[in-house]
Amino acid sequence: MDDISTSTLCLILGVLVICSAYFSATETAMMALNPYRLKHLANQHHSGATRAMHFLQRRDQLIGLILVGNNAVNIAASGIGTIICTRLFGDYGLAVSTAALTLIVLIFGEVTPKTLAALHPERVAFPSTVILKPLMTVLYPAVYAVNRICNGFLSLLGVSAEQHRGNSLSNEELRTVVHEASAMLPSQHQSMLVGVLDLEKATVEDIMVPRNELIGVNINDDWKEIVHQLSITQHSRILLYRDSMDDALGFLHTRDIMRLLFKEQLTKATLLRSVHDIYFIPEGTPLSTQLQKFQQSKERIGLVVDEFGDIQGLVTLEDILEEVVGEFTTDVAEEQNEEIKAQDDGSYLVDGGINLRDLNRELHLNLPTDGPKTLNGLILEYLEDMPQPEISLKLLGHYIEIVDVQDNMIKSVRFLPKVIE
Repeated sequence: MDDISTSTLCLILGVLVICSAYFSATETAMMALNPYRLKHLANQHHSGATRAMHFLQRRDQLIGLILVGNNAVNIAASGIGTIICTRLFGDYGLAVSTAALTLIVLIFGEVTPKTLAALHPERVAFPSTVILKPLMTVLYPAVYAVNRICNGFLSLLGVSAEQHRGNSLSNEELRTVVHEASAMLPSQHQSMLVGVLDLEKATVEDIMVPRNELIGVNINDDWKEIVHQLSITQHSRILLYRDSMDDALGFLHTRDIMRLLFKEQLTKATLLRSVHDIYFIPEGTPLSTQLQKFQQSKERIGLVVDEFGDIQGLVTLEDILEEVVGEFTTDVAEEQNEEIKAQDDGSYLVDGGINLRDLNRELHLNLPTDGPKTLNGLILEYLEDMPQPEISLKLLGHYIEIVDVQDNMIKSVRFLPKVIE
């Protein structure tokens, strides 16, 4: 080193600081790359993205290469800086070298390049991979040795570098990604994506028409009454049963009824011959699973049954689709308006039988849906008794006044959706 001039050593020191900045920036940029955008660019045959994905498949080797290079240049810079400061400041050279190099490496070799790389990871990472490839070839023996030693220590701690979790996302993480992408997605599309994710959490009980609200035709009724019910129905499929819903016979399609009517063959006997077999759905079936089953079986409607085979309610394909795209039928919208009525004082008069999921959606609440499915059921579970009218309570931060109770059911409540702090 004595034969090398001080100016040459300063030049070498500058190059080493630049190399340190390169390794620091590359490390931050490679780790900050968006994995999903990286896959997209690689699928578009982007050369820089393809190279980056190749290195990120073995992160232990990538980190080993960068740290071997970074530490080598930093140690070399420290030695050369000490020689330069010793020549210039004599006995104080070591102290000056330590202080000066710490400041120089910290600012120009660490903080500045890493900040730049964090802000523009693709601009830094993609060109850097061109240099990383030959460096890996040259330094591979050192990288291999370092990785073997490090992986050995990690294995003692029960950690395996081979069992990398990857970039898979859970439903909740994916939900967060959708919400964070609100600036790039129309609100309607965002709601639909969240609705698809919610299908995994909801079951058929959450959206079914409960048994006590089912409308059907009793084949044992008087013929005039049957004809009247058929004439006023607003549904395309009608449940036909004998005396009790538990003795359901099948579904009648209105097109079949009209065909029989035009042929003047509409009788109880022809109705019984026209029924379609019932498609049964076990309670607890997730909506995502049931959507697939509807598609596979070419069905659009089914009856939900419990473990004893008793009918609990009815679910249609349209009900599941509405969980994704929102309500799109006029009848449902009008019914929803009847269940929730805004009052002049800012409160809401709510039907006690409203589904909690619908209530949460309409009033932007977060009432629990993993237990009772209706507001009536939630209040009864909370009180553990049948309340009397004009009783008020505070339920999960909301003031509720019981307005009407009939037939052992809460028919209506006055609901103030403002959360009490």
